[in-house]
Amino acid sequence: MPDHPSQLDVESIRGDFPILSRVINGNPIVYLDSTATSQKPKQVIDTLADFYRTSNANVHRGIYTLSEESTAAYEGAREKTASFINAASSSEIVFTRNTTESLNLLAYAWGRANLNEGDEVLVTLMEHHSNIVPWHMICAERGAVLRFIPVTDEGFLDLTDIDTLITERTKGVSFTHISNVLGTVNPVRELVDKAHAAGAIAIVDGAQGAPHVAVDMRDMDADFYVFSSHKMLGPTGVGVLYGKRALLDEMPPFLGGGEMIMEVREDGFTWKDPPWKFEAGTPNFADVVAFGAAIDYLTELGMDRVRQHEIEITDYALRQMRSLGEGVTLHGPPNPEDRGGVVSFAIESIHPHDIAQTLDWEGVQIRAGHHCAQPLMRRLNVPATARASFYVYNTNEDVDRLIDALKKAGELFGR
Repeated sequence: MPDHPSQLDVESIRGDFPILSRVINGNPIVYLDSTATSQKPKQVIDTLADFYRTSNANVHRGIYTLSEESTAAYEGAREKTASFINAASSSEIVFTRNTTESLNLLAYAWGRANLNEGDEVLVTLMEHHSNIVPWHMICAERGAVLRFIPVTDEGFLDLTDIDTLITERTKGVSFTHISNVLGTVNPVRELVDKAHAAGAIAIVDGAQGAPHVAVDMRDMDADFYVFSSHKMLGPTGVGVLYGKRALLDEMPPFLGGGEMIMEVREDGFTWKDPPWKFEAGTPNFADVVAFGAAIDYLTELGMDRVRQHEIEITDYALRQMRSLGEGVTLHGPPNPEDRGGVVSFAIESIHPHDIAQTLDWEGVQIRAGHHCAQPLMRRLNVPATARASFYVYNTNEDVDRLIDALKKAGELFGR
């Protein structure tokens, strides 16, 4: 551990990530796309491999040793997840495939049971498509209306008219914890309280929240909170849906089949209690076990340290980007303490895709596109942005490599 309690020992951390030893086009790799998916430490990789070597068997269904070991590891990861976000009980943790599936589960299981003609669901203009499209679909099915909270020029939610946007017709308010494009850290508790005051539920898309900041469900008081393993050092194919137990009890299942039932009869069936009634079929138990190792890794680092590191590296990146001069547009809040480790930008006369491809020649991996946030792109009046995002294994030297590569891109395209 570092001498200063607020600092991560990033050089030691980097040694845990085998992929960072790769060379791309003759250059050591600089990975700056953790917002899309994070890299995996050897502790997670080894856990997954060891599980398949030693304990692989289906969960909940066998009374033999391997199945009992597998079940214990799977449910142990559920306990770790509940502890990581300070849920009241592991029964409030439902495993899905990803954040998108968690939001779809809510839209259909909660939405079909609670939305009626003329009801409203409120989202924000900075949402990922995963927190827009399912609500469009269920609102169209139920005759409900989808409304949007606007975004300011600086990249904050415009809450000027929030008390008129949330009305007695509002049944759900669903919003991102941290924007995947702007990096904006939204006022979660304020929005949760506003929703509850109107009798609505509050749903938080934590895909960019849980990996980067300390999250406490009992303090946040959100009714639902969703996130993904692959964005927080864990394997792909594992999502998390946290829900208050009373709400999970009330919701019907989303999928039917094996595992989620208590009894099946010719005249009907009864389902299990949460969380299992939402986990139909064989779950992705091996990757869930490895996700538990990712939670262990982040817990040992300390989420307060993770957050402080990202503030510091984002501050450095913003200052270095501004030093490139005119023609560079930075999107999102100017203060790094108001944002996560995300810097979306544009360079005059260079398409974001050309920026990303040119940087790849230098071994620098960034994202370019609309980032599954087309309504926000229209608000920014751009077709796409380039995006660099940081995590626990990134350093100021990575930022320097980014800046050097951007200068070369500028020279290549005649800026």
